[in-house]
Amino acid sequence: SQNSIVDKDDTQFMTSCPPAVTETTPRRRTKIQVFWTAPPSGSGCVILKASIVQKRVIFFQDKGSLTVRLCEKGNDDSLSSLLPPCCACGTAKYRLTFYGNWSEKVHPKDYPRRANHWSALIGASHSRNYVLWEYGGYASEGVRQVAEFGSPIKMEGEIRQKGDDVLTVIKTKAQWPAWQPLNLRAAPSAEFSVDRARHLMSFLTMLGPSPDWNVGLSGEDLCTKDCGWIQRLVADLIPWDAGTDSGVTYESPNKPTIPQDKIRPLTSFDHPQSPFYDPQGGPISPLARVVVERIARKGEQCNVVPDTIDDIVADIGQEEKEEDDTPETCIYSAWSPWSACSSATCDKGRRMRQRMLKAQLDLSVPCPHTQDFQPCMAPGCSMEEPSTCMMSEWISWSACSVSCGMGMRSRERYVKQYPEDGSLCQLHTEETEKCVVNDECLPSSCVVTEWGEWDPCSVTCGLGMRRRERMVKMPPSDGSMCKAEIAEVDKCMMPECHADACVQTPWSEWSKCSATCGRGTRTRQRMRKTNQAECREETEQKECRLPECSIDCMVSEWSEWSECNKSCGKGHTIRTRMVKLEPQFGGRACPETIQRKKCKLRKCPGKRKETRGCRMQPWSSWTTCTKPCGGGIQERLMVARKRAKGSCKDQREIHACNVHPC
Repeated sequence: SQNSIVDKDDTQFMTSCPPAVTETTPRRRTKIQVFWTAPPSGSGCVILKASIVQKRVIFFQDKGSLTVRLCEKGNDDSLSSLLPPCCACGTAKYRLTFYGNWSEKVHPKDYPRRANHWSALIGASHSRNYVLWEYGGYASEGVRQVAEFGSPIKMEGEIRQKGDDVLTVIKTKAQWPAWQPLNLRAAPSAEFSVDRARHLMSFLTMLGPSPDWNVGLSGEDLCTKDCGWIQRLVADLIPWDAGTDSGVTYESPNKPTIPQDKIRPLTSFDHPQSPFYDPQGGPISPLARVVVERIARKGEQCNVVPDTIDDIVADIGQEEKEEDDTPETCIYSAWSPWSACSSATCDKGRRMRQRMLKAQLDLSVPCPHTQDFQPCMAPGCSMEEPSTCMMSEWISWSACSVSCGMGMRSRERYVKQYPEDGSLCQLHTEETEKCVVNDECLPSSCVVTEWGEWDPCSVTCGLGMRRRERMVKMPPSDGSMCKAEIAEVDKCMMPECHADACVQTPWSEWSKCSATCGRGTRTRQRMRKTNQAECREETEQKECRLPECSIDCMVSEWSEWSECNKSCGKGHTIRTRMVKLEPQFGGRACPETIQRKKCKLRKCPGKRKETRGCRMQPWSSWTTCTKPCGGGIQERLMVARKRAKGSCKDQREIHACNVHPC
C-alpha cells in the first residue's frame, strides 16, 4: 500500500524507513494521521502497526490496539488465512516447564507477602480453529474464572468441548507461595503432544492475589517452516489483563468491568498505583519464564532439515506402558497408599500396597494381585544416585490459617543427611496447599471440619448411593442454627447386575453397637450364592460391650405424716420414704428420705398442785421401732393419775428411728 501525509505540521515520513510515519516535533502526541492506498485486489490483508517511544526506549509495540489487520471484503480475516499450513509429519511430544520469577526481590512494590501464589496452569495443544485467549480478544467465562479466581475447572470444560480441535489438555498444580528456590521446590511441568492439525499451544495461569492478571502464551506454533517440530522454545512472560475487573493493585476489591474490555498486556504507565508503574516508562521485568522442550517424536517424519544429534537422542526414550492382566470378572477397590519402606537407610528395601476384592463375578476364575511390591529406599534417597540427601518423613499438616473461608496449611520436613559431595539438596522442605474450612464468613455461618471418607456404595451391582459426613466444630457466633451441610450423598456405579448369577460379596463393615451402654450386638452382611445359584443374604452377629449404663437411685413414695410428738404446745411431725435401689456407675444420688414439719396443739396448762390436779407417772420406755430400716417411728407414754376433781390426760412423745437405708 502507499501512504500520504494528512497534516504535515504533525506528521512526517521517517528518513530511516520511508514507508513509516512519525511526529514532526518532539512534543506529546495522542494521534498521528495518514492516508493509505489499498493494494490491488487479491493481495491479501494489510497490517498497520504503531510503536510508542519514550526516552529512546520502546516499551509498547505490536500488541493490543496498536496493531490493526485490514482485509478486503470477502477475504478470511482469521489468523489461519495469514499463516501457511503445517507440513510436519507424525506427532511430537513436548514437556512444558514453568519457572515463576514473581517475587518480592524482583517486583518489590506492594508485593503481597501472605497469599502470593500462581494458580493451576491450564492450556491445550490445538488447531487454528480454536483460540483459548488472544490480545485484542475478549475473555471467555473459563478465562475469566482463571483470571479472577484461579479456578481452571470451567476453562478445562471449554477446552474439552472443542473435540477434535484439541489434542492434549495441559495442566499443572498451583504453587503456594509463588516463588521458592529450585533446590526447595521443583518447577511444575506438564507433557503434551502435537500433530499436523493441532500444532498450536496455548496456556495461562493467574498470579494471585490480583484483579484479573495472568501470564501465558497464545497460539504458539511448534511446527517449523521446514516441516519439522521445534526442538526447544524459551519465552519470558509479562502480565496481561483479562479485561473483566478494573482493579489496579494486587489486592483491589472486586470491581467488575462493565462492559467487558479486551485482553491487553499490562504496561508500566497504566496507573500510578499499579505495582508495575514506572514514571520513566521502562519495560516490566518478566514475571515468569516458560521452557518447552521436545522429548519424543512418533511416526514417520518429513522434516527437510536433517536431524541433529539432539533430535536423535530425544527420540530414543520410549514410554513404558503399565500392563494389567487382571481378569474382567474380578472387581477390585482402588489401591491403598504405599506403605513405608522396609529400609530406614539408603539400602534397598521394599514397600507394599494392597487392594480389596469387592466382587468375583465368576468363581471359576481366580482373582490374583491383591498385593503389589516395589523396590524403595528411605525418604530422601535415590534409586539412581548414591550421592544424595536423606530427608525426614513429612510432619503432619498444620491447622488451616483461617477459621472460615479459604486459607492455607503447610507441612515441613528436614534434611537428615546432606550429600557426600557437598552439593545442595534438591528436595523441598516445605509444602503449602489451600484449605477450605467453611464456605462463608458470616456471623450466621458455622465452622465445620473437612469431609470424611465416602461410605461404601449402597449396592453391590448397578447404580447406588454413597454418603460422607463432616462435623460442626464451632456453631454460628450469632446463636443461630448451623446451615452448613454436614452430610453429602452422591451416586456410585458398581458392576452391571446379572439376573442369572448372584455376586458373592465380601463381608460389609460391622454395624454400630445396638446399645449406647452396657451390652449390645453388632451385625454385618454379605450376599452369597447357594447351590441352586440363588442369591441369599447372610448376616453375622457378635456381642459388643460398652461402658456400664449408669443407674439412678430409686426411692419409695412418702409415708403419711405421723402424729405430733407433743400432746400440747409446739412439736413436730415427720414422714419417711425408703431407698429401693442404691445408685451405681455414676447414677443420680439418693434424695432425702425423711422430712419433718412443725405442729402446734392447744396450749399446755400451767403446773397444778397435786391436790387440785393430776399426779404424772415417770416416762415409760421407748417402744420398739416400727421398721428395722428405711425410717420408722417409736413412742413413749407418761401416765396421769387423777387425784381430785377435774380431768387428767396422758402425755405421749413420738420420734423417728432406723432412718438408714435398707
